[in-house]
Amino acid sequence: MEEQIMNMPAVALRGLTILPGMIAHFDISRERSLRAVEEAMEQDQKIYLVTQRNVDSEDPTQEDLYQMGIVADIKQVVRLQNDVVRILVDGISRAALLGFTGNEKYLEAEICYCDSNADSLPEDLREAMLLGVREAFHRYAAVVGKISKELIRQIDQYEDLEKLIDYVTNNLPVSYELKQQVLEAEDINDRYQVIVSLLLSQVEVISIKNELQKKVKVRVDKHQKEYVLREQLGVIREELGENADSEADEYEKKLSELDAPDYVKEKTKKEIKRFRNMSSSSSESTVERGYIETVLELPWNKMSVDNKDLDHAAQVLDDDHYGLKDVKERILEFLAVRNLTSKGESPIICLVGPPGTGKTSIARSIASALEKKYVRISLGGVRDEAEIRGHRKTYIGAMPGRIVNGLRQAGVSNPLMLLDEIDKVSSDYKGDTSAALLEVLDSEQNCRFRDHYIEMPVDLSEVLFIATANEVSGIPKPLLDRMELIEVSSYTENEKFHIAKEHLVEKQKSKNGIKKEQLTITDGALKDIIRLYTREAGVRSLERTIGKLCRKAAREIFKDSEAAVKVTKTNLKTYLGNPKYSPEKKNDHAEVGIVRGLAWTSVGGVTLEVEVNVLPGKGELVLTGKLGDVMKESAQAALSYVRSISEGYGIDAEFYTKHDIHIHIPEGAVPKDGPSAGITMATAMLSAITDRAVRADVAMTGEITLRGRVLPIGGLKEKLLAAKVIGIKTVCIPKDNEKDLEEISKEITDGMEIVPVERFSQVEKIAFVK
Repeated sequence: MEEQIMNMPAVALRGLTILPGMIAHFDISRERSLRAVEEAMEQDQKIYLVTQRNVDSEDPTQEDLYQMGIVADIKQVVRLQNDVVRILVDGISRAALLGFTGNEKYLEAEICYCDSNADSLPEDLREAMLLGVREAFHRYAAVVGKISKELIRQIDQYEDLEKLIDYVTNNLPVSYELKQQVLEAEDINDRYQVIVSLLLSQVEVISIKNELQKKVKVRVDKHQKEYVLREQLGVIREELGENADSEADEYEKKLSELDAPDYVKEKTKKEIKRFRNMSSSSSESTVERGYIETVLELPWNKMSVDNKDLDHAAQVLDDDHYGLKDVKERILEFLAVRNLTSKGESPIICLVGPPGTGKTSIARSIASALEKKYVRISLGGVRDEAEIRGHRKTYIGAMPGRIVNGLRQAGVSNPLMLLDEIDKVSSDYKGDTSAALLEVLDSEQNCRFRDHYIEMPVDLSEVLFIATANEVSGIPKPLLDRMELIEVSSYTENEKFHIAKEHLVEKQKSKNGIKKEQLTITDGALKDIIRLYTREAGVRSLERTIGKLCRKAAREIFKDSEAAVKVTKTNLKTYLGNPKYSPEKKNDHAEVGIVRGLAWTSVGGVTLEVEVNVLPGKGELVLTGKLGDVMKESAQAALSYVRSISEGYGIDAEFYTKHDIHIHIPEGAVPKDGPSAGITMATAMLSAITDRAVRADVAMTGEITLRGRVLPIGGLKEKLLAAKVIGIKTVCIPKDNEKDLEEISKEITDGMEIVPVERFSQVEKIAFVK
């Protein structure tokens, strides 16, 4: 290969490679490049063009340039705006860059022409190479499908191997780096291998591209542009094995920051990987997204710090609630035990009592005292097991159960969770809700509670569960066994007065926009509201009545902003209308066949007048007053006992076959049931049969047996409170209930004689007029 060395003005090209036989134009603006063009035009219009390796270099050195460039003829020079010149050149011959002359005015290169060795190739090898290049180009043209027939015809006519290679390279839409590889190959054999490899590589790339486009075309609707773009992206990622997704990346970032057990992270990582491979428009993707977000939002190991100061807890309870001394003491004991144990394994509390006695607000106060997050879950009417355990992900609209959702809402794993109205849960064909609660409330099991939706164990041992119920009878026995009961009993009239004065009046004033000095309710008016306008165990109705009073006052204040309303016993009727209830009183004098009994209902204690009449008949027992089955059986047992002792009172044995006994309990529209009226009905029947009067100031409660034994009853406090309200002086209670008197405040028992009895004979001595 003969070498010709010479000096020539040079221009460094950026992002462009020119080969022999190629006509191209480019813009130059660098000062030295402009001078080099001017110098070339003054000489023989030849210029040396070499490509920069680094396109960002403004003043390139030899190291910044490729080794091989090209000598070209300048065909045209056009000056543009902003000192930019457009040059049209025609590539002539390859030339190697040996160095620069050091010319300061313009870039002058020392170059060496490179002659080809194509002429020295054997004829058969040259022909083989020509065929090889043409065949490779034909394959390229076949996959591209947009090559003109003229171009293919010209390529087929080339007989000069070197010119053919240059011509093919010039017509390939590839990067300048790939074209530079052809230019750099000095030997014709190397150049042949580079061009054929380049063509075959392009064939593979374009084939893959066409295959991807075919797959996308099958999958998508041509009218949905966004869908098309997403599917193209999905297929490309699928082919490359790179399913990166912005949402999945965000989930992985959150997972890395999540404080959770290892098994949670492992499963969630698998779910995120599965989510990556799903089509974003599929329904499964939506389900998976919801599941991952739920798991990431759960507070697995995130806990709040409890306030363990019992004095603070006592102060909060006293500020929020009046009375309830026993309840407060039990709660403080409960909290003390919880402070001593590192985990929440102390018994689960169930507050049982009539409506309106503050069970829910007590739970809220405990949360406030401990500075815990508070979550209330209402179980009233819940009858689907999935409400507790969650739905399986296979169902449409699946979601976690209420327990897990409560944790999610609280944001910590140790909140106070109130299970309100636990006695109101029911069951149907979808499962037993109370059975699902067993695992939640069992301290031996709830450390690994399994929600059907989450499908991973959730630790509930740190949750402070407090349940509320109106009646214990509505709670299934296995569930009741897992809870410790605290009775929140009815309020006395005095307690209601203090609650109203210290809490309810101010609350309702604030709620109705009334300032403190604008409304005054006297103590006498409050007592009359309690006695004449409400009748309940709690204070909910009392609060509503005070709210009604405040609204009436607000109307007057709105008309006259200077007005100050004062409600007294005298004008109370003006605001609330006629009293709803008449004060219930005991009978004025002793009567035959009428006995005052005591009963417990869901709204507190009440008194019942049991009336008995003896009528000529066929020996039938008639019961009226909407009595339940238990009470009917109790009446039958009482009659049997009275018949067994009739001989001692001189009653003829034929008496019961010739007379009917009618037992009636007034307020016949109100359902009544329970065994505790046994001794009351027995006393009333004996009174009517023997025609002996019963003292009007005596009330009684207790179950009777066929042998005259008196058995214990429940709700003693409420029953004594009801007797106290109507002025009863003497109350007979079962002997076995005597121990319960210790828990009843003196406020209720003062002024009453409470007589424990074991047998009916003792009741008889107390009740009948001597």
